[in-house]
Amino acid sequence: MQILTCPGQLRRLEEALRRSLPATLPVLGTVMTVARGNPAAHEVLVDSWPHFGVVLTRLRPEEHKDPQDFYSNQLTVYYQDEGAWQELLGGTQALDWTRAFQMHGMQEGMYEAVRRAADAKGLRLETHRYQALLSPRPPQPRTQLPPGLRLSPVSPSHVPLLNATWGFGGNARSRRFLLGLVQTLPSACLLGPRGRPVSWSLVDPLGCLSHGYTLPAWRGQGLSGVTLGALGRQLHARGFPVYLGVLPQNTPSQRAVRAVGFLPQPGTFYTLVVTPQ
Repeated sequence: MQILTCPGQLRRLEEALRRSLPATLPVLGTVMTVARGNPAAHEVLVDSWPHFGVVLTRLRPEEHKDPQDFYSNQLTVYYQDEGAWQELLGGTQALDWTRAFQMHGMQEGMYEAVRRAADAKGLRLETHRYQALLSPRPPQPRTQLPPGLRLSPVSPSHVPLLNATWGFGGNARSRRFLLGLVQTLPSACLLGPRGRPVSWSLVDPLGCLSHGYTLPAWRGQGLSGVTLGALGRQLHARGFPVYLGVLPQNTPSQRAVRAVGFLPQPGTFYTLVVTPQ
């Protein structure tokens, strides 16, 4: 596998990935984040260049200091050559199967291949399936900013609240991961009269709008659209696809994001968590 570091190579790869949207969404978002300053310390690998069969993005190995931390150890994949993809899964050059990681992708067959590889190695696989939604233009909030609330980036001091309300959080590793997002990537929240966040959204290393949440007492007012609109404008201005993933059964969130301009995309947005037994 070859690591792409040249801005020209990354730009050429970005153009190629755009031609295969929406299947390339998580990979494209990561490649763009790397090419625009790489604040999350990821890297982009291809099996060959300029004609590639598989693209893999991952956290730089030297940045992954905790072998059980799957939160920060995020990978994305897009492949045009199934043989190259199978060869990557069977090796250890690009994938360190001894450390916990997340694998993200939107291709048919991607989940089944990772499951077979994890089973063969005796590893635990946890599968999360999301509906990907894409906004062709910056999201348009349905409501004006209510009196008493103000828009602000999320502060590191807000991370304990984010961690406590995140369904996959509540531990030291998830708190460290969220703190890293807040410190390095765009975020938006609405602060109440006492300066406490009541609704927020983050951007993750995949260039994906994520970790959105509104406190129960403030729901039903379209507040999520305000934070999504603020972040979506930033991403759109920098050329990023404005996208997110929602659990299919989360009807309120599905309704809320569609109301501000997000459109459902074909396929499944997979998050596969692989951990050693």
